[in-house]
Amino acid sequence: MPFEYISTDEAIASDGLRMVVVGNVPSPWGEAAKGIFHVKRIAWKAVRLEYDNPAFDAWAKQQTGPVAIYNNDTPLSGWREILEFAEQVAPEPSLIASDAYAMFGLCHDLVGENGLGWARRLQLVEMGLKGQGGFLEPVAKYIGHKYGYTPETGTASSARVHDLLGQIADRLKAQKAMGSPYFFGQSLSAADIYCATVMALISPLPEAQCQMKETTREAFSSLDDATKAALDPIILAHRDLVYEKHLELPLSL
Repeated sequence: MPFEYISTDEAIASDGLRMVVVGNVPSPWGEAAKGIFHVKRIAWKAVRLEYDNPAFDAWAKQQTGPVAIYNNDTPLSGWREILEFAEQVAPEPSLIASDAYAMFGLCHDLVGENGLGWARRLQLVEMGLKGQGGFLEPVAKYIGHKYGYTPETGTASSARVHDLLGQIADRLKAQKAMGSPYFFGQSLSAADIYCATVMALISPLPEAQCQMKETTREAFSSLDDATKAALDPIILAHRDLVYEKHLELPLSL
């Protein structure tokens, strides 16, 4: 469902659903929220994250994205908060699998703390600080400070990325053997959207589908041999199917 970008002042003065997004970056969390709203046909307006605007800070209450704000309600920034809000606003089509417990567990492993997106972000910090690709050093230092990077968490991040990629590939293969391209049953769930969008940090969509700064693309595309080996083609095939059949292309950043 199409959306428009508005300024912070316009967002503060308006009602309805507005969401803060990180501008010019395919943040998995923001792109997943966009995808959820698109699938559910929820109308909303986008506001790019501002770092030096007191009015923005007072309104959004935080320096991050996504942050969903409906009318004057409390801002929502957690992936589960935004998903459950969307389910309340538009119950159909539901993005909660019949095995909700397992689905929410997989979603956490994809975009929750210490999940795939979290671990990959720290892996890119580690690579940047060691001059092995990943984020440029100033970006690596900023992101590392924000998300709790230490040499120990940096070292552990690669193993976590590899383990989770293996688990994801195994589940997709098991589902494929049962005739489904999705994680649960025969239909799209939130887990499919989160998995598709978190791939931006590992294997970004082509330029025609996702325009971004070349330095960002280079950082997100940085893969050591072990990560390349863990990235099974079935994961990228799943991403492509989800975008082709369910989400909007090209991305609007």
